[in-house]
Amino acid sequence: MGHVVKVEIFSDVVCPWCYIGHHRLHQAVRLYEGPVEIAHRPFQLDPDGVSSGEPLLSALERKFGGAAQVAQMTGHVAGVAAQDGLELRFDRAIAANTFEAHRLIGLAGRAGRDADMTDRLFRAHFTDGLDVGDPATLATLAAEVGVEDTGEGAGEVRADLARARELGIRAVPLFLFEEKFAVSGAQPVETLVAALREVEQRTAQERAARVPGGDGCDDGACAV
Repeated sequence: MGHVVKVEIFSDVVCPWCYIGHHRLHQAVRLYEGPVEIAHRPFQLDPDGVSSGEPLLSALERKFGGAAQVAQMTGHVAGVAAQDGLELRFDRAIAANTFEAHRLIGLAGRAGRDADMTDRLFRAHFTDGLDVGDPATLATLAAEVGVEDTGEGAGEVRADLARARELGIRAVPLFLFEEKFAVSGAQPVETLVAALREVEQRTAQERAARVPGGDGCDDGACAV
């Protein structure tokens, strides 16, 4: 087995480009020849948002200044998502605070199911029109994925959100490879595959450079 490339994806489950980026990253991993370890990290686009059941389009129109502009924005990203086989139904989506959703993803990660939990939350918000800020809805979604909500994990989410701020992350999705190399935005699958390969090569070179030298010969002279 080769070096395991570690990738952290910072995203929010109400971010359409994050949904696309999440989908593309997992496609890239399937195409990549080596082992990859993915960790899903939280980011909140609106940490002060309230889960009140408000339709997402209404919230976006208030924030971005009207229905026409919002229709153009959502239409564009929905079209991109459709090319990736994802259905974004903004007409169904509900504005939500995502802290508790991120807590569930963290709990799912303890059982190796964070990718499944993340995917289910994306589909719940963007396709099914479910309120991912509603406790009862979240409990149902967790049960579907096989995640037991113990009520734990809030501290870990806060720590991860603080780390994102310390790293200067202002937009998502963001892919952080080996805690060193960052790629931002919902990049094409082939770009992510290339990034995985490049990071593996750089990591291999760094490991080789750290190997201590032994006795040998150089320029006609030998160590004795």
